[in-house]
Amino acid sequence: MSGAYLHSIQVGKPRSYGFENAADTHDKPWTTGFFKQPIDDSVFVGATNMAGDGQADLKHHGGIDKAVLAYSADHYPEWREKLNDPQFPFGAFGENLTMAGQTEETVHIGDIFSLGPVIFEVSQPRQPCWKLARRWRRNELVAMVIANGRTGWYLRVLQEGHVERGMRVSLLDRPNSTWAVARANRILHHHKKDVALTLQLAAVPRLADAWVNELRERADRLTAQPAV
Repeated sequence: MSGAYLHSIQVGKPRSYGFENAADTHDKPWTTGFFKQPIDDSVFVGATNMAGDGQADLKHHGGIDKAVLAYSADHYPEWREKLNDPQFPFGAFGENLTMAGQTEETVHIGDIFSLGPVIFEVSQPRQPCWKLARRWRRNELVAMVIANGRTGWYLRVLQEGHVERGMRVSLLDRPNSTWAVARANRILHHHKKDVALTLQLAAVPRLADAWVNELRERADRLTAQPAV
């Protein structure tokens, strides 16, 4: 994480979009906090959310394990080229913190780091859902993210406080040095029938409960299947 820093901050409250009887699925009514706006001032980071931010679907988003979403600023140049959109903005993936000098290959499950007075812990990779495709009206976008592993990652907040753009990342602890976010993504999305790898990932300390439960359920299903 040497040289990593907070490139930009984005927050947004849930809002409703679309209209009834829309012909295009993308235009049908939906409520989401995916549309984030950049913040130039310092922002308070609380235990379950950032000031000015919110989630519409509290079953799958928010809470202690998903208090803050981070994404790599380093990915944006290639996304802009692939999507033929030079203006594809930071915050496009719904992230609160756009981090320069960090990627899924260099960030590990359970990493503890600070941005100024705030202390974060990496809890899990982000699992891209249909809202990403709908936000940008690109049905292929979720599959692209799963294929290249550029998902972003969720953070717990161990110590509250204010953050602002330009703050440097200070790594405080790395208890799982072999468990990069990218490795976790590969097991979840590309090694779906490997029971041993699934259970290894489920046993990683400090991995979010939602991931642990999903992985254990997958392992149970696989082991219950009759041998072919």
